[in-house]
Amino acid sequence: MARDYYETLGVARDADKEEIKHAYRRLARKYHPDVNKEPGAEERFKEINRAYEVLSEPETRARYDRFGEAAVGPGSGFQDMGDMGGFADIFESIFSGFAGGMGGQTQRRRNGPVRGDDLRLDLKLDFREAVFGGEKEIRISHLETCEVCTGSGAKPGTRPRTCSTCTGTGQVRRVTRTPFGSFTQVSTCPTCNGSGMVIEDKCDSCDGKGANQVTKKLKITIPAGVDNGTRLRISSEGDAGQRGGPSGDLYVYLFVNEDEEFHRDGINILSEVKISYLQAILGSRFEVNTVDGPVEMVIPPGTQPNTVMKLENHGVPRLGNPVSRGDHMITVQIDIPAKLTTEERELLEKLAKIKGERIGKGGIEGFIGNLFHPR
Repeated sequence: MARDYYETLGVARDADKEEIKHAYRRLARKYHPDVNKEPGAEERFKEINRAYEVLSEPETRARYDRFGEAAVGPGSGFQDMGDMGGFADIFESIFSGFAGGMGGQTQRRRNGPVRGDDLRLDLKLDFREAVFGGEKEIRISHLETCEVCTGSGAKPGTRPRTCSTCTGTGQVRRVTRTPFGSFTQVSTCPTCNGSGMVIEDKCDSCDGKGANQVTKKLKITIPAGVDNGTRLRISSEGDAGQRGGPSGDLYVYLFVNEDEEFHRDGINILSEVKISYLQAILGSRFEVNTVDGPVEMVIPPGTQPNTVMKLENHGVPRLGNPVSRGDHMITVQIDIPAKLTTEERELLEKLAKIKGERIGKGGIEGFIGNLFHPR
């Protein structure tokens, strides 16, 4: 059955050279055998190459348009070309790490020591734990080198053999012929997965993996002054390395729970305290809560609503320098009563007369309010 090369590339018959090139790039990325392992992908890739070979050359395309596939014959054999030109970038996004073109760079061998993966753990802290730090016990699950085979993956008394597919290089080469010449690809050996060695008698303890998933407890130190998003690095507590490589690290990300009473602003702590209108007028001494415990605070006479008072060095220690601390900023709220006793009312009415105040619609309660919110 005759093939329609325009249909193969999914372009119109009047498509220009750039449209054809764009279609070919897209389909080549999708169906290349090293990318697409589905049945029929390789044959589809060959059809795409053939269609592009015909339609990308004006003279060949003209013959095909006039006389059909018979005029261009079977595949041209993809004559080798020393200069790949712009073709290499078509495959660049597919084969990052593979060889590109003639004499290109090859993929780095993977049969040497490989560092283990880093791990992440999210840890929640109470407000005071973040302020003062301390020791915390955590539980992690990570890969540890198998003690039975010491990481080789082979049963004790045996050892891995050199892979016959790649002869120990960890790589296989494949030559693909394209309209522009031969394209050499260097990829990881599928038999040994790039290690260059094959394990015939697997270790029973780790099933040939060389490592086991282990859950363990760790005690870590939380520095004073940590905040949301602080990251702690626990060296060598990530996954075990391969082939003698070092273990990865464990990164602990800290998240601080909200506190009902205290809030944080950098290294300062914020809170509110509510006092009576008499305490505000006359002044007083009373205890306020801080992260260090109760502390006596002096309220000066005539304190106004929303006054912010500072308790120095009762804030958050500066991360990395716990001797330096922020302050505790306390916003004073004044409790104005909605109801008064008879005695309170009489006394306040006398005060109003002394001040020459006229009690209006708000009554004596309004008068109290005006003491702190003058018009």
